[in-house]
Amino acid sequence: MTVTVLVPDSYGLSAISKLAGTRAVRFKPGDPLPIGADEAEVLVPGFLVGPDAVRMAWSLPKLRLVQLLTAGAENWVGKLPEGVALSIARGAHGASTAEWVLTGLLSMYREFTEFAVAQREHRWTQHQTDSLHGKRILIVGAGDLAAELQRKLAPFDTTVTLVGTHARAGVHGVDELPDLLGHFDVVVLVVPVTSRTTGMVDAAFLARMADGAVLVNAARGPVVRTDDLLAELQSGRLRAILDVTDPEPLPAGHPLWDAPGLLLTPHVGGSSRGSQERGWAIAAEEIARYLSGEQPQNLVNGEY
Repeated sequence: MTVTVLVPDSYGLSAISKLAGTRAVRFKPGDPLPIGADEAEVLVPGFLVGPDAVRMAWSLPKLRLVQLLTAGAENWVGKLPEGVALSIARGAHGASTAEWVLTGLLSMYREFTEFAVAQREHRWTQHQTDSLHGKRILIVGAGDLAAELQRKLAPFDTTVTLVGTHARAGVHGVDELPDLLGHFDVVVLVVPVTSRTTGMVDAAFLARMADGAVLVNAARGPVVRTDDLLAELQSGRLRAILDVTDPEPLPAGHPLWDAPGLLLTPHVGGSSRGSQERGWAIAAEEIARYLSGEQPQNLVNGEY
């Protein structure tokens, strides 16, 4: 028996061609489904796709598995037909996103953004800066990305503390957050978007952070209440490094663009050279498990 797999790009065609017993059918987002799509048991959407991809899943009568190329599944959870499993690409982009966090922190503490402006203006602004060395860092989230980030922070002699949903060896429980927040120089968010994490970083959360602390959002925009963060940035009490925003993309006239103490990038944490290959490597492994009758390892059950 041959299993049809719908793929969005040439990377998918190549990856699926290596799996025995499969037939890859390429689709183009926004176009009518190609011939043979109605036979698809597996759908692999593209990176950071919108609601059209979810609607497409409902038009595939034989669909049994949606395999994502990213770790974020908030656009899919609870929105698929009954009987269709959902698997994510956990582990594909952790190293790249951890690198983004390090780059942001080093740029902020060593003032590379300010020095770049001075270079363009031909100003020699020699002065002492802060340093990442020895900083106390709280990572909210305790999955693959948190572990990767913890490894990359170690050479800077930082003190790293992890917070997860439940307390366990080496990880604090989320119920401990209110007492922890005030003791750290940096708070990094690497949680998925669920009903529990949406809006978790509100005025009360931010008020508990130490004066001068840096909030880093490598998760998703809705985890942070934008207006509450704006108030803290405009007061000068906190700084922030954001790869994601709410709303996203950020409208041209939004006040967040001009907020003081903010380093902002356009959702590129996992978007580095090789991201497609890394995503497809995980996807191919998960689809191979499905073909052999096993459960994919990265299945999302309810709110992940």
